[in-house]
Amino acid sequence: MVQQTVASQARDVIALLKRRGTRKGRDGMARYGLPSDKAFGVSVGEIQRIAKHLGRNHDLAEALWETGWYEARMVAAFLDEPGRVTPAQMDRWCKDFDNWGICDTVCFHLFDRTPHAWRKVAAWSRRRDEFGKRAAFALLACLALHDKTAPDAPFLKSLPLIERAATDDRNFVKKGVSWALRLIGRRNLALHAAAVEVATRLAASPDATARWIGKDAVRELRSPAVVRRLKARGA
Repeated sequence: MVQQTVASQARDVIALLKRRGTRKGRDGMARYGLPSDKAFGVSVGEIQRIAKHLGRNHDLAEALWETGWYEARMVAAFLDEPGRVTPAQMDRWCKDFDNWGICDTVCFHLFDRTPHAWRKVAAWSRRRDEFGKRAAFALLACLALHDKTAPDAPFLKSLPLIERAATDDRNFVKKGVSWALRLIGRRNLALHAAAVEVATRLAASPDATARWIGKDAVRELRSPAVVRRLKARGA
């Protein structure tokens, strides 16, 4: 049997996604603020099933990303091999982020598993574009959620990045900043105390966006359920 080239594999995946897409799916994307002009309307569940069937494949992930199709880029996030992802690739993909769905999926399922993740949090927090900057804090939130062995130090070091970005009133940036702050505060009691301190300071800020982020985080982190869970873990 002749082995398929990566290019032909990518064409086959695009053809499959096109067959699985629906008008209803595209209309649903629009309701959630996702661009549907270069999308087929395939559900996330179906995308995950396709990716699982294909298996990990770095080269195919890169080829699918380059097509620019929404669902192809979603498949790429599930296909790629974290150990083969380079810092240059992360920067290249980050520059392509143009919606929260792709940004969050790539950070949640791929980028936070790479050895370069922490460096990109700091670097991307200085980006000017909305989704590139969101990626910094989405990635930080994902590290807080998924990296169970990370010490407290890098999270504490990231809190000034959160404060610095807290006055950015763009919707997807401020929600990313809030997400990161809240998840850092849920890791353990020490980080909880540090995050609540930052959140309290932001809640008293004269800036409306910073106040929103601070109050949102204080409300969650001081909730009895969160405090009880942290104390129960002895974390």
